[in-house]
Amino acid sequence: MTKQEKRAYFEAIQVRYRRAGKSRKTTILNEFCEVCGYHRKYALRLLNAPRYKRKHIVHKSGPVSRYNTPELLTALRSIWMASDQLCSKRLKEALPLWLPHYESALQALPEGAHTLLKSISAATIDRLLKPVRAEYKRKGLSGTKPGTLLKKQIPIQTGVWNVTQPGFMEADTVAHCGDSLAGDFVWSLTMTDICTGWTECRSTWNKGAHGVIEQIKAIQKALPFPLKGFDSDNGSEFLNWHLVNYFRDSKQPIQFTRSRPYHSNDNAHVEQKNWSCVRQLFGYDRFADPRLVRLMNDLYANEFSLLTNFFYPTLKLKSKSRVGSRWVKKYSTPVTPAQRLTDHPDVPQSAKDRLSAQAKTLNPFQLQKQIQRKLKAIFKLVR
Repeated sequence: MTKQEKRAYFEAIQVRYRRAGKSRKTTILNEFCEVCGYHRKYALRLLNAPRYKRKHIVHKSGPVSRYNTPELLTALRSIWMASDQLCSKRLKEALPLWLPHYESALQALPEGAHTLLKSISAATIDRLLKPVRAEYKRKGLSGTKPGTLLKKQIPIQTGVWNVTQPGFMEADTVAHCGDSLAGDFVWSLTMTDICTGWTECRSTWNKGAHGVIEQIKAIQKALPFPLKGFDSDNGSEFLNWHLVNYFRDSKQPIQFTRSRPYHSNDNAHVEQKNWSCVRQLFGYDRFADPRLVRLMNDLYANEFSLLTNFFYPTLKLKSKSRVGSRWVKKYSTPVTPAQRLTDHPDVPQSAKDRLSAQAKTLNPFQLQKQIQRKLKAIFKLVR
């Protein structure tokens, strides 16, 4: 019996035990010991104890929370949903970027609510959003087929990169295969810069070498910095001569490295984007129509890239130390990839000016509306 079942049984017989005579009490006591497995003396103490009463929740006295206002909760929920449900630490830093556009696009906030949202803590955001947080439990399939032909020619990444400079990127692919990896379907290619967190995605039909290289070139052209290093897993879409020759013959040679087999955490920067960028946008449906590639790339290259890199702050590990038997990690204040680029001392001033001017022309709520409009067209073909 579980504890709850024993408690329910005890509550049912305690009243009968107290009202019964001596011989009847002996029968009830024997039954109680046999059913619950209790020692006789312990069972006697339970049955003769004062009647069990469930404790009522006592609310602490004190002032009502100043954050519990309809205007503030509505604005917080709207921004959280529009930003694809950022975690509280990232949402806290994103609020100053989103609030001006919220007031211009949706509704004006009272002065008090505007000030409170700018000073709100991550813990308070967690408490306020707890009733409306969505839960995602579905998991997808892994589509990495090991490529063994070039493992000797492509070295394993052993920390020789200068990751304090933008341009060293990790890459991975995501299968939009639904419940089966059989047949032809769309794949998404994701590339993430280690230094700034700048992320670009593109889609390709299947994952042949030529299709993957074509999308790598498209991403390389869209980056606000030159590509200096490319680190991937051991999938056959990356370990092939076409990609090796492309990086080797570039005007500025690009370092090509790979992770250790069966160590997915070697590419942790891009692996985490598989969920936050690709799965959260397109889910786990099967994309088996070639026409989807053009529509997905139109979304990836425009609205999605701008929203992700200009309005979604990301965490960055600052230090990691071992204290006794556990690891202690400390993170820097979340900022957007675009902010990291404009604050980086080695990025040319002309590139910083272009990013700053572009940021002033963007409205995250308008970008989100355009994303939803394009998603409707994409899922109309899917379903």
